[in-house]
Amino acid sequence: MKNIGNMLKQAQEMQTKMAEVQERLAAMEVEGTAGAGLVTVTISGKNDIKKVKIDPSLIDPGEAEVLEDLIVAAAADAKTKVDEAMQEEMAKLTGGMQLPPGMKLPF
Repeated sequence: MKNIGNMLKQAQEMQTKMAEVQERLAAMEVEGTAGAGLVTVTISGKNDIKKVKIDPSLIDPGEAEVLEDLIVAAAADAKTKVDEAMQEEMAKLTGGMQLPPGMKLPF
């Protein structure tokens, strides 16, 4: 019985550590660039797009803000569709079995 108790304690500790890591990742922001820095995208640790910046030399400067907003909206829409597709695929993989609350695949 001691071994089971130790295993449960270790599992609890691992769960606490995973929650801490997830919190740190969620608070993180990462910047990606393309075109030698002409386009910059900032995303959160939860893969939410926070900001898009396009060098004005690429576009009509008067329309840059509208284009940036549209890119963010389109990327968010694509991310939503990817998340839905992933959930469908995972449901196929698990045979429709519901995972416990808070558990997501892939790990």
